[in-house]
Amino acid sequence: MSFHLHKFPLLSKSAVLEQLIEESSDQEECTITLSDIPGGTKSFELVARFCYGVKIELSSANVVYLRCASEHLQMTEEISEDNLIAQSEMFLNQVVLRNWKDSLKALETCDDLLPHAEDLQIVKRCIESLAAKATTDPNLFGWPIREHGIMQSPGGSVLWNGISTGARPRNFSSDWWYDDASALSFPMYKRLISAMESRGVRPETIAGSLAYYARKYLPGLNRRNSTGIAPPTATLSEVEQKNLLEEINTLLPVQKGLASTKLLLGLLRIAMIQRASSTCISDLEKRVGMQLDQASLEDLLLPNFSYTMETLYNVECVHRILEHFLAMDQANGGASPCMDDVMASPSMIPITAVAKLIDGYLAEVASDVNLKPPKFQALASAVPEYARPLDDGLYRAIDIYLKAHSWLSEAEREQLCRLMDCQKLSLEACTHAAQNERLPLRVVVQVLFFEQLQLRTSIAGCLLVSDNLERSRPLRSGIATSGEAGGWTTAVRENQVLKVGMDNMRIRLAELEKECSDMRQEILKLGRGKSGGWTSHVPKKFNLRIKSQMCSAQEGSVSEQQKSMSAKIDKLQAKLSKQKKQLSADA
Repeated sequence: MSFHLHKFPLLSKSAVLEQLIEESSDQEECTITLSDIPGGTKSFELVARFCYGVKIELSSANVVYLRCASEHLQMTEEISEDNLIAQSEMFLNQVVLRNWKDSLKALETCDDLLPHAEDLQIVKRCIESLAAKATTDPNLFGWPIREHGIMQSPGGSVLWNGISTGARPRNFSSDWWYDDASALSFPMYKRLISAMESRGVRPETIAGSLAYYARKYLPGLNRRNSTGIAPPTATLSEVEQKNLLEEINTLLPVQKGLASTKLLLGLLRIAMIQRASSTCISDLEKRVGMQLDQASLEDLLLPNFSYTMETLYNVECVHRILEHFLAMDQANGGASPCMDDVMASPSMIPITAVAKLIDGYLAEVASDVNLKPPKFQALASAVPEYARPLDDGLYRAIDIYLKAHSWLSEAEREQLCRLMDCQKLSLEACTHAAQNERLPLRVVVQVLFFEQLQLRTSIAGCLLVSDNLERSRPLRSGIATSGEAGGWTTAVRENQVLKVGMDNMRIRLAELEKECSDMRQEILKLGRGKSGGWTSHVPKKFNLRIKSQMCSAQEGSVSEQQKSMSAKIDKLQAKLSKQKKQLSADA
């Protein structure tokens, strides 16, 4: 752009322009080329107005342009009093850097003025100002924070000049600056975050700001998220998104739980799509593994973006995440099969939650016909046996896999079914498995056996408990402990005796019914064969009375046996109740 200006206004304010004009003084009209002025045409137009004495309204949007351009043109006090360097510097220090909104706006303009703004320490001063204000409670000051700083009197009128006359400022949370900071370019934002960390800002606050920034500029994170974050004004390219993701990964605090598992899995999904570095992907997998117990099944279903893999979901990635979780659990002194009750011990809650999550994941991926049995088995067997109080979820996943892979041989089916423990199936799962034609015959027989055992235990009303609760395991875990008490063995023995007595009673009852039927047939034969004999004079009523008496006698015998067995059952139940109360009192 060309500017037609007079010489004297320019040389009276700028040492550089004065020298350039003197070099061209032999010409009536001199042409000066300024190719390296900071801010280009926009800055020089403001400088020219100032040189002509036109009043310029300084603001946070133009003060950095004027400060850099005046420094480049050497508009110092030696050339003219109250020159542009002094005015812009004073406005920057006394107005801009004292206000959050103005400091933020000035820092945004520095992107167009590098490295000049860096050399003049403007970037550093703006960042220090913002970091200091972000670490201070904004309720203590009347800063006009962008979209947040409105203060009103009790009557509703806005306070003049920030002076309080009884009004109460709004209550701000620790994330009040997230949206404002997200307007910065990432290099500036990164330096702001580093300055806040050096000032002792809490890691969870830093992690929250990084999550907000990532959701704003990485559209893939908002695919399943309805946080109400406005879309970015400028869409980043794939390379820029990849670089941004890798930078955010390095800035995220390493402590567990500071970043949500949903966010980490979203970042991992984008890293796979954008072909991020293997270091970034591995780091995100470890982060997710640290808090896998907080993940949801929907977020764990990571699609497979590799051209060399045929499966729909990335099962290998989930397997690696699970291994990171198990390694961390063991390093932190996680629970083992020899510890307290799985359901009662608080230390077992994370591992049991992960086991349930993995069983659900297996059920989701089992319908993929391209999922090979070794991958399915490797992921299922990676979960420790003690982490599953029940194997119902694993049985469901195996059943879905067998249904989707109907071509598997009998040996492969049996190998898959070895993953689950039939003793740890609930009664409903046993009932379903006993009628499941997809299961191998050997497995069905085992299921039927344990189903009968559970049914008999339920009918007898026996509660299998242990005296030593600290060393006991749940009944459904199928693992016998060395601390079994004598009361447990006695209860089982009496249950077996009771079962034998009930079976004998049923057999005796069947024999009596058969004898009664035979006697009736014999009486009928005698009545037909000897007409006119003594039976012909017996009234029909008498014949019926004899039969009723015989049946009554037999029913009386059966009733006595039933009463005897009922008494035994009542006695055993009373004894078991007494043992149960005693165990409860000891506990």
